[in-house]
Amino acid sequence: MSVTTPRRVPRFDLARFRPRLVDALRDYDRARLGKDVGAGITVGVVALPLAMAFAIASGVKPEAGIFTAVIAGFIIAALGGSRVQIGGPAGAFIVIIYGIVDRYGLANLLISTMLAGVLLFGMGLFKLGQLVRFIPVSIVIGFTNGIAVLIALSQVKDALGLSIDKLPADFFAQIGALSGALHTVNPYAVAICALSLALVVMWPKSYVAGPMPQWKRWVAHLPGTVVALALATIAVSALHLPVETIGTRFGGIPQGLPSFALPAFSWELVKQLIAPTITIALLGAIESLLCARVADNLIDDRHDPNQELMAQGVANFVVPFFGGIPATGTIARTVTNVKSGATSPIAGIVHAITLLLVLLVAAPLAANIPLAALAAILLFVAWNMGEWREFARLRQFALTYRTILLTTFFLTVVFDLTIAVEVGMVLASLFFIYRISQLTRVEVLPLADAPAGVEAYRLTGSLFFGAVSKLETLTDPARFNGSGAPAAVILDFTALLSLDTTGLETLESLRKQLAKRGGALIVVGARDQPLSLLNRSGFAAHTGTENLVADLDAALGRARAVLAVRASPPDTTRAPATRASAPS
Repeated sequence: MSVTTPRRVPRFDLARFRPRLVDALRDYDRARLGKDVGAGITVGVVALPLAMAFAIASGVKPEAGIFTAVIAGFIIAALGGSRVQIGGPAGAFIVIIYGIVDRYGLANLLISTMLAGVLLFGMGLFKLGQLVRFIPVSIVIGFTNGIAVLIALSQVKDALGLSIDKLPADFFAQIGALSGALHTVNPYAVAICALSLALVVMWPKSYVAGPMPQWKRWVAHLPGTVVALALATIAVSALHLPVETIGTRFGGIPQGLPSFALPAFSWELVKQLIAPTITIALLGAIESLLCARVADNLIDDRHDPNQELMAQGVANFVVPFFGGIPATGTIARTVTNVKSGATSPIAGIVHAITLLLVLLVAAPLAANIPLAALAAILLFVAWNMGEWREFARLRQFALTYRTILLTTFFLTVVFDLTIAVEVGMVLASLFFIYRISQLTRVEVLPLADAPAGVEAYRLTGSLFFGAVSKLETLTDPARFNGSGAPAAVILDFTALLSLDTTGLETLESLRKQLAKRGGALIVVGARDQPLSLLNRSGFAAHTGTENLVADLDAALGRARAVLAVRASPPDTTRAPATRASAPS
């Protein structure tokens, strides 16, 4: 009796939860601590105006952005998979958050953020971090530029001081609302925005020219956004300029973090929030992993994408309990962190603590910050966020690349990110299928010593659903109805890289048509994935192992044997059997 070995079921291992902080603290010394503290304080100062500006532009209170930068920034640094990534509210989320708040309300935004956190953690846990890299760069550039345009458009109201109660979320409705309110332009707001933008762009280029005292060089290291915000606030307070401020619109910023609160939750509500949840999770995953890759190039390191997604998931699950908004990795703050000398996630933790201290000590001073100055900062962010040179370089790329990029860009601007990415991915997949099918070739294989009735072809590339049309001539039933039908068809698989079930079905159709007429389909040199599928599907058993050969010489020998069998006349020497008569 034979003993069969039980089939081994493949095991799928979950990602290990190991924050990069654990490894970074090995051999940690005072010198590295000093660098991390300095970098963390610098990034914290840079993050303060951005956090408020992102929150206001997203349609929520400015403190929501600061709360997110503190809590999510701490969690992402402590639990993330990158040594230097800084997490917090991001410009890419502005349009998404504004649309969700406008359509579903702030409470549902918090629930969507929590659900997105669960989804992000699951993506990391099941090792889906690498899948984000399958999104083509044309799609990433398309929706990034589209979001940058929408951010800039959303700041026109505050930059010009227009009297609009609430800016609609729809693109064309925004254009209509802005154009209809142009007669309410506030010249003071325009001046503050223009001067702030000029200062952000030029600082510290015009300030550090030539020799200067050490204290001036220290001042020159202050971020331009902070300098512009401080000077604009001082001007508004001292001159009592009639412009809208954080205090006039939101009543200021409270000191301290909010208390823990549970958002209202129901499964009926969850069903309505599937689309915004997926949008937040998808954008958060893309932004954080792209940011981590940028950081890797700057510090010559490699992040753990699955750990990073799990950290992003925890952060986005926690921040809504404190009134926060979606968070992700932020490229501008991460680059600032690296250039400031950060060596470990301690810098990101210090950045969060710095923001918390500012919130506790200086929150009342934020009431006089003019919204026009914040609009200038966001206009600068939008300009730096977009990769505008790609539009000028489109002529250098193929039509498929241009189509995907421009389609994603326009759909992001006119509709939303989810539709843009979905359509972009469909287009990218269709174009990819077309390109791969063009690489698949079916060529006549000339064989000098091949007998009549034998056809030979070489298959190159991949025989899959997008390329089976190239076998239509071989499988046409009309070929097998005439006297010139082949007795044997040789298919050379030595250059065939892959085979799918549609290609296998086409081969099976050809095999059956040959078998009906006593012919044979002979496969040469199948290996790796094609051979595995032929065996697993039962095709090899149906066609016979004698028709799966290693080289062309063996294939010709097998074809001659098939021709010999077909040419031999039927055996008529034996008399037909007769039924024996019964005994009388």
